[in-house]
Amino acid sequence: MDALRNGHDLGGRPAGATPRTKIAIIIGAGPAGLTAAYELLTRTNIKPVILERSDAMGGLARTVRYKGNRIDIGGHRFFSKSDRVMQWWMNQMPFEQNGSGPQKISYHGMSRAINGNHVDGAVDTCESDQVMLVRKRKSRIYFLRQFFDYPISLTGDTLGKLGFIRTLRIACSYMKSAIFPIKSAQNLEQFFVNRFGRELYETFFKSYTEKIWGVPCDEISAEWGQQRIKGLSIAKSVKHFLTRRLRKSSGVEQRDVDTSLIEQFLYPTLGPGQMWEGVAEQIVKMGGEIITNCEVAGVQCCANTVVSLKAIKDGRTQEFAGDYFFSTMAIKELIRAMDAPIPNNVREVSEGLLYRDFITVGLLVKKLKVQNRNKKLIEDNWIYIQEPDVLAGRLQIFNNWSPSMVANQDHVWMGVEYFCYETDDLWKKSDTDMAALAGEELDKIGILDKADILDSMVIRVPKTYPAYFGTFNRFEEIRKFVDGFENLFLIGRNGMHRYNNQDHSMLTAMMAVDNISAGITEKANLWEVNTEMEYHEAAK
Repeated sequence: MDALRNGHDLGGRPAGATPRTKIAIIIGAGPAGLTAAYELLTRTNIKPVILERSDAMGGLARTVRYKGNRIDIGGHRFFSKSDRVMQWWMNQMPFEQNGSGPQKISYHGMSRAINGNHVDGAVDTCESDQVMLVRKRKSRIYFLRQFFDYPISLTGDTLGKLGFIRTLRIACSYMKSAIFPIKSAQNLEQFFVNRFGRELYETFFKSYTEKIWGVPCDEISAEWGQQRIKGLSIAKSVKHFLTRRLRKSSGVEQRDVDTSLIEQFLYPTLGPGQMWEGVAEQIVKMGGEIITNCEVAGVQCCANTVVSLKAIKDGRTQEFAGDYFFSTMAIKELIRAMDAPIPNNVREVSEGLLYRDFITVGLLVKKLKVQNRNKKLIEDNWIYIQEPDVLAGRLQIFNNWSPSMVANQDHVWMGVEYFCYETDDLWKKSDTDMAALAGEELDKIGILDKADILDSMVIRVPKTYPAYFGTFNRFEEIRKFVDGFENLFLIGRNGMHRYNNQDHSMLTAMMAVDNISAGITEKANLWEVNTEMEYHEAAK
């Protein structure tokens, strides 16, 4: 996807387009942008033109290739409590076939027949790697040089590792918070203390959360917790621990399970980018355009509408006129690019929005020092590193996401994840120094022996996590302003400055197309898409 698809005339309209053809210009080829384009092509007469500043499809959900190995940036489970998203994924890629006869899978109370390499409503394929794997989810916390369940569960194993004194303090602290909760919790620390008690918060949540965000928890809005772990608590963790032993189901029917407790998920054989590369190919085949290495530099407005975008490709500035505009770019960059009169308060809030940046160090190693009892590779998809004496925040083991992510099955291919700002010394380290740091830290805490490292590579991703501090508490002022542009739709994680998962980014795109199809200019339903339960939660 490195060329201009189907060509544009000088006015930005597709060559050969009829006067009746409407155009939607979409900024970004991540899950939200690609979903919007696909929905427009299959449901409307509007032609999408995607402007993507990189040469990769999928945004944060792309798959990075390195010497036959593959990296999933951040880890992308294909699970959703939205039937609409689940069916959408099924329509793109069939499920793996286990056994010779027809099978069924279930999710959310619905069944789908699997017959050979065909799923009802999915795409036929003869390629063995063109399938979605059903994966068992396992993630743990690494703390005190030991493994703990994630989410933390009050099992005998956990209590034994914590010790009697610490366990007693946790129990007393939790009871105190349950009886005397903090009223109207405003920050993340108060949210955690209300939900888990101060002792458990300081043991398992405080240092890791501050490692991610780089600021104290009492400076982060409670809205982050309301979105990410809204339904999780000690009581629910205990209930889940007890009920899962009574539940006998091999499907992925888990609608009543909080996201942090979900035990199975779907995963493309070759990583998440496989899904989005396939969607991009379909978009082009259906007449859409995807222009890569094209960075938006200007947004031209007239009254309460957007009329065109200016973008730079190959050193040349091109103008793209359209009828509808979808943006997944960071809101701060969008506001800076708009030529409309920006109210002082809106510009002030926009400039005060913060983002946390992300580094993944890919390490290829002979073996790990931590092993299962049978001395085989541990089964974790990812491990939360809560040791305070290292900077590493999380570890992915790609062998356990899909065997096809690893070129040599005798080796372990992992991603060591770091959170920082672009201004930090960590971000500025050379690839060699960054890889050395990851190896030294994992050696220090007993995960591996750095002498077993065979190869490494480094990926830096700016603006990965929109922050819930800075001027975020005034975000409504920005929302009111941008929603006033009738043909502009903010979708996706950075487009809405919300810590959305992949499926929620897709839902915002789907609902934006719903609105266009119905002639609705109000955007309220897009902002109601949330990350937990039924995705509808009023701001507090």
